[in-house]
Amino acid sequence: MRETVKDLLVVDSGDLLFKKFIVPVSGDEVRTATEKAQFIIEAFNLMGYGALGIGDDDLSLGKNFLIEISRKANFPFLSGNLFDEESGRLLFQPYLVKEVNGLRVGIFSLLSPDFFDPADPRTKGLIIKPPSEVAESMVKELRPKTDLIILLSHLGYPKDVELAQALPGIQIIVGSHSGISLANPPVIKNTVILQTPSKGMYVGRLDLSLINNASSFYNMTTKQLIEKNLSDIKDRLATANAPETEKARWRMSKEGFEKQLHEFQGKNEFSNTLLPLTEQMRDHPDVGKRAEALKPGVSETAK
Repeated sequence: MRETVKDLLVVDSGDLLFKKFIVPVSGDEVRTATEKAQFIIEAFNLMGYGALGIGDDDLSLGKNFLIEISRKANFPFLSGNLFDEESGRLLFQPYLVKEVNGLRVGIFSLLSPDFFDPADPRTKGLIIKPPSEVAESMVKELRPKTDLIILLSHLGYPKDVELAQALPGIQIIVGSHSGISLANPPVIKNTVILQTPSKGMYVGRLDLSLINNASSFYNMTTKQLIEKNLSDIKDRLATANAPETEKARWRMSKEGFEKQLHEFQGKNEFSNTLLPLTEQMRDHPDVGKRAEALKPGVSETAK
């Protein structure tokens, strides 16, 4: 995609490094899990990722491992509400301001404490502060510095919706954890909520035209559908044999579609595409070689 699209911002909202956490990683599996996590970071470096939000499964080998592997990444790990229990400091930087195609884009990340049991070993030495409180302070901090604010959310889809309803100022929520498919993302108040299916089987591409960062958004797919309906209605009105009562209904529909299109004027527009990652997609040669080198060790552990 980078070969055809300039000024591409690539981000991830977490659960990147390990498979779904069910029980603590056993001693026999630690080496393989570590190698796979390192390979994923190497691959993301080659793909030119801009930022990574922390998910609950990224903590499967604990905070020290996550800190160590973050140093091998060419992109920042972000978390606004994940704190070290001993020092009281943030585990990673809370946000990033990045210029993309002339826009100042603020990116921050939140992790839900609801995904951990009280005795969950992944949270050892960590404090996870309430996401809603941190989100409010992040927006207040970023608003004067940016044209667009993106939240890399590891809160789950229902909480994404709640946050969009309660807190203005976040234009885009790139959600995760729920693993649902949002081919036509909802716009809650002035926030577009994105999410792709889980297990890395799809990549989501958002094309955004920002006219006014204070304006609301509309989906280009919706506009195109309304334009098609309007064209169909005009064709019907041009038929000479239609009864006048039928034409009157069509004229009302025509006025309704024209009103909807008028309401889009001056608003920001976006289109969203979910692309399946198939075997037909060309791998980076270095990624392919590294994956082949890992296969024997993974197969041996599986046995």
